[in-house]
Amino acid sequence: RIELDANPVAAVRAPKRAKTLPKALSVDDAQRLMEARGPAATGSNDPEALRDHAILELFYSSGLRLAELVGLDVRYAKRDGYESAGWLKRDAAEVEVLGKGNRHRVVPVGRKALEAIDAWLAVRDTLVKHDDAPLFLSVRGNRMSPGVVRERVKRAALAAGIPANVHPHVLRHSFATHLLQSSGDLRAVQELLGHASIAATQVYTSLDFQHLARVYDTAHPRAKKRG
Repeated sequence: RIELDANPVAAVRAPKRAKTLPKALSVDDAQRLMEARGPAATGSNDPEALRDHAILELFYSSGLRLAELVGLDVRYAKRDGYESAGWLKRDAAEVEVLGKGNRHRVVPVGRKALEAIDAWLAVRDTLVKHDDAPLFLSVRGNRMSPGVVRERVKRAALAAGIPANVHPHVLRHSFATHLLQSSGDLRAVQELLGHASIAATQVYTSLDFQHLARVYDTAHPRAKKRG
């Protein structure tokens, strides 16, 4: 038996797990999901259908986290010990949210999302029972829970014929990926997502490179596969 003065493997560290790239919908699938749940496609003025469409459009338009979306109020409120953590600023076409680390940020809301929100607000009062503050209400008149929103997003994707497991974080990733592909502005994507560090946003550069590589492979005359 050999006695060692020190453990030779004490300084050995397990290899870091590779960062998995966030899954994002293709632009076509994202458009299909939005259009499949809109009033023009469903022919419905049902409050639940209009609410769900507004939720989908807002997720994809603004890249909100699930907790941020369910925490939104229809307007800023401060009363009886309650203060809004996030709220819609309709006239400015923005939402203000309290994100991770108690950091407030203002996020723009696109035209399609505003139209969907307006359609929902026109019928929202039919679901108001106990609390008139939340932007998105359940059929019982309460603020929607994260679990219910997850289920509604998943159901909408299946109804649109999208086989992937679609949940709110997929829509957030799709927002970031498509925005980066269009703008190339990583710093702007960081601000819109509410990331404290640019390092958290840089994972999207890998996704963006994958997109560019696919475009190159299919479009560049020296890269096209010959039949």
